[in-house]
Amino acid sequence: MEAKVLDFNGKDTGRKVQLSDSVFGIEPNNHAVYLDVKQYLANQRQGTHKAKERAEVAGSTRKIKKQKGTGTARAGSAKNPLFKGGGTVFGPRPRSYSFKLNKSLKRLARKSAFSIKAKESNIIVLEDFNFETPNTKNFINVLKALELENKKSLFVLGDSNKNVYLSSRNLKASNVISSLELSTYDILNTNTLVLLEGSLEVIEENLSK
Repeated sequence: MEAKVLDFNGKDTGRKVQLSDSVFGIEPNNHAVYLDVKQYLANQRQGTHKAKERAEVAGSTRKIKKQKGTGTARAGSAKNPLFKGGGTVFGPRPRSYSFKLNKSLKRLARKSAFSIKAKESNIIVLEDFNFETPNTKNFINVLKALELENKKSLFVLGDSNKNVYLSSRNLKASNVISSLELSTYDILNTNTLVLLEGSLEVIEENLSK
């Protein structure tokens, strides 16, 4: 499929690029997308949750009442989970939520995500640009030129660009990321995907392995 290349002023440069059908034109595999997004979100979890169990709460271990003759159930330590202030039964323990996925499945998920965005016409190809110094106002002007100032957008760079990244860092609705850091979640978690020309070759090379 072909896509026209815009400059950072939102004007058509008159050039077109060919987007690989093997990356941007496949039949999306929804289950692969689900698994990759699930893994990404699972990896964000710290897993440091902890509840004190019976052996860990503070309190005496003496028997709080006699075994028989009280008319109620027998009871031992005040740390019994049935009592207020007692330990938690089967409470959460620190653990890792991460799980493994094959590289081929993750590549399929990213291709599917790109294809979904392409099918929805939510991909813009932008010529490479840079700022002399970090300047948020300049980046906002780029968003306005592309009519993205009120939309959630993701700019994908071919290589890391400190000035462009720092210029966008204060904006909640817009993110800048390099093509090597791009994940399926990032692609889907935006309204418009802005691919700089330099990122296309890197993306297609990585996903054609």
